[in-house]
Amino acid sequence: MKIIRNTGVVTSVDPKPNVPQSLSPESRYCWKILIVDDEPDVRKLTRLSLRDVSFADRTLQFLEAGSRAEAISVLEGHPDVAVALVDVVMESEDAGLKLVEHIRQQLGNALMRIVIRTGQPGVAPERYVIDHYDIDDYKDKTELTASRLYMTVRLALKAYRDLQTIDFNRLGLERMLQAAPELYHLNDAPLSQFFNGMLTQVIGLCRLSGSSHMGSLEGVIAAKEQNEWKVCACTDRFVKSARFSEIHQQCVNSVIHGTLPRGLRTNAEVLPLTISGEPVGYIYIEPIEGLSDIDRKLIQIFARQCSQALENHRLHQCILSSFESAIDMLAEIAEYKDKATGSHVNRLDQYTRAIAMAMGVDEAEARRYGKASRLHDVGKVGVPDHILSKPGKLTDEEFEIIKKHTTLGANILGHDAAFELARQIALSHHERWDGSGYPEGIPARELPLATRIVSVADVFDAMISWRPYKQPWTIREARDVIATGAGTQFDPDVVRAFLQVLDSGGFDDVISQAGEIEEPI
Repeated sequence: MKIIRNTGVVTSVDPKPNVPQSLSPESRYCWKILIVDDEPDVRKLTRLSLRDVSFADRTLQFLEAGSRAEAISVLEGHPDVAVALVDVVMESEDAGLKLVEHIRQQLGNALMRIVIRTGQPGVAPERYVIDHYDIDDYKDKTELTASRLYMTVRLALKAYRDLQTIDFNRLGLERMLQAAPELYHLNDAPLSQFFNGMLTQVIGLCRLSGSSHMGSLEGVIAAKEQNEWKVCACTDRFVKSARFSEIHQQCVNSVIHGTLPRGLRTNAEVLPLTISGEPVGYIYIEPIEGLSDIDRKLIQIFARQCSQALENHRLHQCILSSFESAIDMLAEIAEYKDKATGSHVNRLDQYTRAIAMAMGVDEAEARRYGKASRLHDVGKVGVPDHILSKPGKLTDEEFEIIKKHTTLGANILGHDAAFELARQIALSHHERWDGSGYPEGIPARELPLATRIVSVADVFDAMISWRPYKQPWTIREARDVIATGAGTQFDPDVVRAFLQVLDSGGFDDVISQAGEIEEPI
C-alpha cells in the first residue's frame, strides 16, 4: 500500500519550567516528568539540572508535588506522566513507597517509569525496595550529580517510549481485530453504511496514540462506481467546507496517477484503495498535526483490509443481486402462469415487509420476508390452466388439485438451501392458527413468523382484488374478515400488527394498485 503524504514542518513551542498544573495545549509535545519531594530546594535543583534536556525531539514538562497526596492529585489530571522521581520519606517514612503502590495498583499504570530517590537509605534499604516494589531504579540522593541525573532520566524516558510503542502496537492490533469483523460482515446494508463504518474505524485508529498529537480529524472516503468517483463517507464539517470539491479532485488525480497531490493542507494523507492493483477508491484524512509512524502504519494496514473488504462486499452484493433476480424470475414464471394474480406478488412483498416491521422485525429481515413471499404461489406452475382460470366455483376434485400448489412449490424451492424461507412459506401459507388448514394441518403457531404474516397478507389482497370467480371486496369487508379470523385462521399478533398499519394508512399506496391491472379487458 503506497501512502501519499503532503509533508510539512510542524513547530512546537518549548514549554517553560514550572508549567502550572493546568496544562496548556503545548504540553502534548513534551515528556512529562513528575518530581515528588517534600523539599522545595530539591525539586528546584532537579528542574535546573534537567532544564536543557530533550529526548526524541521532545522537551520536558515538569510537574511537582510535595507529598503523596499532592502527587496523587497531580496524577489524576496527568495519566501520561513518563517518569516519576519519587522521594521515600516525606509526610511519613514510607509515603513514597505507598505512592508507588498507588500508581501501579490503584491507577493500574504499568508504563510510567518510577525512580526512587532517597536521602535516608537506611529507612528504605535498596534491596528490600527493589524486591518488594515495582520500581525501575533506586538512587541515593548523594550520588545523583547532574550528569547521573541526566543519564537516569534519559534511560527512563527511552524505556517509557519503547514500552509505549509496544502498548500502542498492541492497542492498534486489538482495534484492528475488533474492526475486522465489521468490515467483513456481509449483509444487505447499503454500501454507504460500509463506508461510514470504514471511516469511523480509520479515525479511531488515528486517535490511538498520544504521541500523534491529534487535535481533530477531518476525513473522506470515495470509491469508483461505473467510471465515476463518488464520495461515500465524510465528516460533516468537512463535506460542508468550500475546499471539499477541490480536495476530492486532487485525491482522485493522485490515486489514478500515483502522484503527490498539490494544494492540500500540511500533514494531509491520501491512502489509495486498490483491487488487483487497480485504484477503486481513496481514504483522505486531514489531522491538525502529523500522524506518528505507529498511526501511519496502522492506517496503511487498515486501508489494505478496507480494499479487500470492499471487494468482498461488492462480490457479495453481486451474488445477492443474482439471488434476488432468481427470485424475481421464478415469481415472473408464476405470473405468466396465473395472469389473474400477476401483480399480487408485488403487493404481497410490500404488505409482508410492513407487517413484519410493525412487529419489531428489523428492516433487513423484513426485506428478506418480503422477497421470500413473492414465491408463495410458485407451485401453481404445476396446476392446469383451466383450473386456475375457471370463472365458477371449483369442484372438490379441482380444489384438491389446487391445494397441491403448496407441496409443488416446496419441492421446486427445496433444491437450494438459500430458498429455505421461501420454501416454508410456499408450503405452509394456507395453514391455519387452529390447525385446520392445508396441506399438513399444522397449527400455524408452530410455523415461522414470516409464514404467519404471509397468510394474513395473502388473504387480504386476494379479497380486495379481482379474480375470475369474483369481484373485488371492499376494504371494510376484507378488514372485518381478517379481524374476525384472529385466533382461528390467523395469528392474533399478526392480525393486530396488520390492522395497526392498515388503519393508520400504511397500506393505502399498496391497496391503490390492486385494481389497476387485475381484471382483463
